[in-house]
Formats: sequence, C-alpha cells, structure tokens
Amino acid sequence: MSLRRVRLLVWKEFLQLSRDRMLLPLVFIMPVLQLVMFGYVVGSDVTNIPTAIVDQDRTTTSRELSSAFENTGYFTVLERPAGEAEVRDLMDANGIQLAVLIPPGLERGLARGEQVPVLIVVDGVDSKTASVASGYAAQVLADFGQRRLEASGMLPEAGIDARVRVLFNPTLRAVNAMIPGLVATILLISIGAIMSQAVVRERERGTLEQMFVTPITRGEYLVGKFVPYILLATVQVTAVMVVGIYWFRVPFNGSLVVVGAGLLTFLFAAIGQSLFISMVSKTRHQAQQANMFILIPTMVLAGFIFPIESMPPEIVPVTYLIPLRYVLIVLRSSFMKGSGFDSLWPQFVAMAVFSAVIFGLALSRFQKRLAD
Repeated sequence: MSLRRVRLLVWKEFLQLSRDRMLLPLVFIMPVLQLVMFGYVVGSDVTNIPTAIVDQDRTTTSRELSSAFENTGYFTVLERPAGEAEVRDLMDANGIQLAVLIPPGLERGLARGEQVPVLIVVDGVDSKTASVASGYAAQVLADFGQRRLEASGMLPEAGIDARVRVLFNPTLRAVNAMIPGLVATILLISIGAIMSQAVVRERERGTLEQMFVTPITRGEYLVGKFVPYILLATVQVTAVMVVGIYWFRVPFNGSLVVVGAGLLTFLFAAIGQSLFISMVSKTRHQAQQANMFILIPTMVLAGFIFPIESMPPEIVPVTYLIPLRYVLIVLRSSFMKGSGFDSLWPQFVAMAVFSAVIFGLALSRFQKRLAD
C-alpha cells in the first residue's frame, strides 16, 4: 500500500466535498440542530397543559384552589366553562387536555371535616401527557387539602378526594396514540425517501432529457410521476391501519372519509416537499441528506414523539409551520374521539394552505428546471 496514493485519494475526496456547496452545510448544521432540538424538547417536562376549571362552588376556597392550579407552572387555564357538558366539547375540539370540576359545597364540606370529591377529567388521546397531567393535578389537590387541613386543624379524615376520569383512552395505552401517528409518519418517511430521489436520479442517468425528445408533455410526465406514489401511499396507509386496528387492537371510532381526506391533503404536502428537494439537489446523495435534514426536525417538533405542550415557548411557534402536526391531530382525534370535519376544520384548512404552497412551489421549480 502506498501512503502517498492514499494521501492523494484523501485529498481528492476533501476537494470534492468542498465543491459540494449543499452537502457541507448539511453535514455541519444537522448535528448541531438535532442536539439543540433534542436537548430542549426531549429534556423538557410536561408543562403548559391547556386546562379548564369548572367552578360550581364559587367561594373563596374554590378560587384559591383555582389559583393553586394556575400557579404551578404545569397548567395553563384557558377556559372556565359552566358545566361538565362543555368540557367534552372543548376536548373534542382539542381546546383543552385537562379539566378540574369543583363541585358545589366544597367550602362547606371542608369546614365540616368531610372528604369532598373533586373530579379531574383528562383527554387520553396522548397517553403520556394524560398520565403526567393527571398525576400533577392529583398532587395539586392533595397539597391544597393538606394545607387547608394544617391551617384549620380539621380531622385527618377531612380533605379533598381527587377522582380521575380519562376520556377517549381510559386504559392510557400508549399504542392507541402511537399507531395513528405512525400512519402519517410512515407515509412521510416512505414518500420522502423515494420521491426526493425521483427526478435527480433521472437527471444523473441522463434519461430526463431523453424523455422530452419523445411526444410526452411535461403535464403527462408530472401525472405519470405522481400517480405511482399516490397508489403506493394508499397501499402503505391501508396496511398500517389494518395492522394497527386488528393486530394492536387500536380503537377506530371515526370516519374513513375524514381520515382519507386528511391523509390525502397531507400527501400533497409530502410529495411537494420531496419534489422540491429533488429539484434543488444535484445528486441523489444531496437529496438523501436534505430529506433527513427536514425529516428529523419534523418528527421531533410535530408532536409525534414528544408533546408540543412540553416544548419551550420559543420553539412552539415553529411547530405551526409543520404539516405533520395537523395530520397527527386529525388522525388521533378521528381514531379515538370519533371527531369529524366540524371539529377538525382548522387542521384541514392549515394542511390545505401548506399543501397548496409547498406543492405549488415545487411545481414552479419543476417547470423552471425543465425549461432550463
């Protein structure tokens, strides 16, 4: 083995890398970005839980109890509905994740030395958040009751009896939330991996130019390019849903029309994103790196693995720019809550806007590249 030849080969590789103006930023920026995201997002506690407090006692004690929840830092009181019926409507619309129902007679019961039941209602769609949130809420009630007990000298039997009720996912099975999320995530990964290579592969092989010396128009080329991936995505989604429902016993309480419409809208965003990557990449290696560069932040910030509520406030606005966030809400709400278009329309509007922008940008770039 000649060390000189090895040194020359190593130097040649570094020269080639230095000429790749897209690859080097990805290589250096990606690990730093991943470290920042995982450091802040993964290491964060579940905080800022959207909460509603139903105060049917309306006394000094009930107001103190409400303040105890607001001052913990774990709960953000967004709603104060009049009754339990409104709580379910708020959870159906994904407005809150936890509700505290303070019964009438709370102050009077505590003064008599009685055990007063306080109901905690939790949205069980996200099992991790539900488990942590219910634990936090029970602890707040226990601490409040203990302070009242010590201050008034009541009997040890007196206090607050925290009763937890989990809606939509009573067993808190993590797989019930994971499988609906996997349907969209697998779709994004597979379409991204294949579609991002589609055009750049033909450009590398020289078949793209050969294609357009035939009578095939650009519109026909686009349709022929997209249809196989749409059919492939349909097969993948169907297989994942069938396995999830019948093998993992994930409940499906929604409508196939709602799920299909949500996935189709999201699919256009995924194809558009992958097509754009394929347009701006000069090699398949660049396309692969760019796809991974986008994919990992998308999965971390969309709420697929970690709840958005637990993320730092500075990062949360970024999550609104990720289409996967909205389709996850559609799928999980449809699977476990049976939610329809009436409560999920904000997510559909957001996905439609993103799909139109991303897909339109990719098409314009595609037409420009073909014209060049």
